[in-house]
Amino acid sequence: MAELDTEDREKLDKRRFAYVDKNGEGHLPINDESHVRNAMARWNQTEFESASAKESARRKIVAAAKRHGIEIAEDDKIRSGGSGLRAATTKRGPRGGRKVVRPKRKTSPRQRTAAKRNIKRAQTARHRSSR
Repeated sequence: MAELDTEDREKLDKRRFAYVDKNGEGHLPINDESHVRNAMARWNQTEFESASAKESARRKIVAAAKRHGIEIAEDDKIRSGGSGLRAATTKRGPRGGRKVVRPKRKTSPRQRTAAKRNIKRAQTARHRSSR
């Protein structure tokens, strides 16, 4: 592996690291093929500030591996994202809001209009009965 002494490491642009912590210190350099391989090996051993920082570093390492022509094994942890970073609730409600109900078979425009009208009538009836 190409050695980076302290002076060379400090000269590297921060974009050449998979992860830069809040103090501005770069971790997991990805400037050449040997460093990318090393970053892939050490990614799971590195402590990150947050799950999103870890996921961001994973994506950068995978992109750098593709650029350098490095194949990633199917069972390698770095290949697939972790549990995902989906929020429990969003502006639209829990897990993205209402689900769209799809009809089981094709419907004509006339049938869709009638269905909408029936739903509207049911909502107004429900609203009246709650008063």
